[in-house]
Amino acid sequence: MNKKYSSKASQTDWDRIYRMRDEDIDLSEIPEITAKQMARTVLRVGGKPAPKGKVQVNLSLDAGVVAYFKTQAGGRNFQKLINEALKTKIRDQNIENILRRVIREELQGAG
Repeated sequence: MNKKYSSKASQTDWDRIYRMRDEDIDLSEIPEITAKQMARTVLRVGGKPAPKGKVQVNLSLDAGVVAYFKTQAGGRNFQKLINEALKTKIRDQNIENILRRVIREELQGAG
């Protein structure tokens, strides 16, 4: 976990946080994120908004990965499906990390 705090005067007990397991965090009161909320999100890399648009790249993928996405695309653009899968993975990982940090800070504040 990154030790950069959102506040210079953080009163978070980081040792306690580091000892916590994911199972120790109660997520039952957190509402689901809606599609409308997701549409307003901005991908950030290193805290700065990532540029929009497309960039042409050449990369090697496993033959099985390409075959899977071609099958899923059903004759449509399989590269678009790969791009969407990668964006989903990035978004889900970022949201999960942010939620964990916020929840841990809130739990600490609740004592």
